[in-house]
Amino acid sequence: MSGPPVVLLVEDNPRNLKLARDVLEYAGFSVVVATTGEEAVEQARTILPDVILMDLQLPGIDGFAALELIRDHEPTSHIPIVALTAFAMHRDRERALVSGFAGYLEKPISVREFPAQVRRHLPRHEAADP
Repeated sequence: MSGPPVVLLVEDNPRNLKLARDVLEYAGFSVVVATTGEEAVEQARTILPDVILMDLQLPGIDGFAALELIRDHEPTSHIPIVALTAFAMHRDRERALVSGFAGYLEKPISVREFPAQVRRHLPRHEAADP
């Protein structure tokens, strides 16, 4: 597999979305965006991204429901899905990880650390650090 890693970024807040997309694109990722849980499921099935960054609070179905639908679809069941959320309580992190998220990143993101945090969840491309 060649080319930049593909990230599906699921975020409904335009400011957070722009910042995360800009940081990831600058770091060499290819970024596809979804702003609802339903759109996230459809995009995941269409583009088969390398990793999905999923906000938990979304219009329509939430991040937990979208996670389940992506996990229940065989072609997308292997994709690492990382919770990206402003919820900072310990039990929120626990709930996300128990629900099947591969990881948990808190907002606001750290512009400096975000690309490396995302890269850690890539199944292939680990050596693609620029």
